[in-house]
Order: sequence, then structure tokens, then C-alpha cells
Amino acid sequence: MRIAVIGLGRMGGNISRRLMRGGHEVVAFDRNQDNVRELAGEGATAAASLEDAASKLGTPRIFWLMLPAGAPTEETVAALITIVQAGDVIIDGGNSFFKDDVRRFRECAERGVHYVDVGTSGGVWGLERGYCLMIGGEKPIVDMLDPIFNTLAPGTGTIPRTPDREGHDDRAERGYIHAGPAGAGHFVKMVHNGIEYGMMQAYAEGFDILKGRANARLPEDERFELNLPDIAEVWRRGSVISSWLLDLCALGLARDHDLSGFSGTVADSGEGQWTIDAAMEEAVPANVLTAALFARYRSRMDHSFADKLLSAMRFGFGGHVEVPQ
Repeated sequence: MRIAVIGLGRMGGNISRRLMRGGHEVVAFDRNQDNVRELAGEGATAAASLEDAASKLGTPRIFWLMLPAGAPTEETVAALITIVQAGDVIIDGGNSFFKDDVRRFRECAERGVHYVDVGTSGGVWGLERGYCLMIGGEKPIVDMLDPIFNTLAPGTGTIPRTPDREGHDDRAERGYIHAGPAGAGHFVKMVHNGIEYGMMQAYAEGFDILKGRANARLPEDERFELNLPDIAEVWRRGSVISSWLLDLCALGLARDHDLSGFSGTVADSGEGQWTIDAAMEEAVPANVLTAALFARYRSRMDHSFADKLLSAMRFGFGGHVEVPQ
């Protein structure tokens, strides 16, 4: 398929590359023309503007936006609506708020334009590992776009099949789902990120406790100088708490035992707060997720080893840089 990718940062650039590796034709646009030239050098068709990108697509024209949530995405969707024609498709693959998707879907539908929201997980590793995709939109349009999603997704890989899934939609086993109507994809991704906050906080606090066992205030015979890189490594192998996030802990600790390369100031991209907002709307207790979000707020006032490990994990999966100032 031929598709325009708008936004060629860490995620958008690698999404373009994975699509091209899968045989798709990519029209690449970014305000930073250096990014466009780089992708063009790898086989993409360069575009100098949104209008230029539109002119280089077939029918229906498909636009994949990979931009920061908020104003950049909002402004780009508004600009595209003035360019596209009935039957064209706008895909938001970023981390937009799901209620914004519901509104944008209505606005696009008034013009006969299709809008699809795709929660995209995979970070800087997605080019090789593939992207976990959570999709919201009209079923006929999602089905039409299936070759794109199938290329971006990880595939079944070496993960054993879950027992008793016979007869279920096998797209989930290949790494992507049609979660529901417009907004559902980003809603599922939002909760995914909220859970991510909680898991990361649990690892960070656990390793902080391990590190603190060497504290001079403890009785001498109860102090332990524990090798945190080795603990992270052994937990990766056969432990019930093994996960990709633990892999990133092991990687970060192996490279920098004291995590001195991280400030401990931990950012949040909004999805954690939105998840807590949704929990309050639904009257669903979310004790762990709320505490994890508040821990990030606290990290901006004072820093612990746990905060630095959170930063190391964020750098590992997303390339987020939180270095000492």
C-alpha cells in the first residue's frame, strides 16, 4: 500500500522504515527536512508539505500521523481536513487523548473522511521487534488497512500460543487488535501506559530497597552490598517477575551501576493522568497506578535511586533522555 507518514521522529521514522521493509510505499513528510532527506535516502518519496504529500498518494489517500499529542496533532489534523477528499483516511498513531479522537472522528465524518486511532507501543525497538497496535475506527476501514497493521505488528514470533484461544481473532496473537469504534484504540493504549507506570514503579522501588540494604544505619551483620546488575540479570531468567521492563533494568544497570547518567527527574506524557481520570469517571479504584503517577510528580522535587531506574527504563524503551543538569 502507499501511505504518507507525517512526523519522522524516533517512532515515525522507524514506522516508515518497517513499512518499506514490508513492501509498502512511504511518502515522508516532517517539518524538519533533514528527517525527510534521510528517509528519502532509504527509499521513501520525499514531500515538502502536507499538500505535496497528498499529491503523491493514490486513492484513497492514507495519512499516518506520528506526532506529539496535543497541539501538533490537533493542528495537523485540522490542516489535513482542508486538503483531503471524501474516502481518504487519517490515522493518528500517536498518544492522543481518546475523547479527542471521538470528536475528530465526528469532524472527519462530516466531510466523508475516515478517521482511525492507533495506540502504538514498541518505542525505539519497534523497527526490529515490531509494534503492538491497538486500533479504533470503523470495521470496513480497519479491515482495508490490515496490510499496514500486519506489517507493523510483531507477528506471532516465538511466543507460545495461549491455550483455549481457538476460534478467537488471531490478530491479537500477531500483535494487533481492532479494539472498537473511534477512540477505543487510544483508550486501550492509555490504560496500557497507566499499567506501565505501575510496573515501572514497582521495579524501581524494589531495586531501591535492595540498594538501601547497604545503609550504614542498619546493624552491621544485617547490611548487604548487593550486586544489582546480577540480581536484575538472574530475575530475567525463569523468575515470575521477568518482563521486557526488567530486561531494560538489567541493561541500564549493566551499563551504569549507580545510574549516575540519569537525573532521577521522571517525566510523564499524560496517559497516566488520563488513566486516573478515567478510573475516577468509572468509580474504579486504581491505587497502584495513582501512586505511580504521584511518584513521578514527587521525583521532580527530590531524586532517589528508584527515580534514576525509572529514567533508565524510559531511556531503554523510548529513548527519553533525563540526564543530570
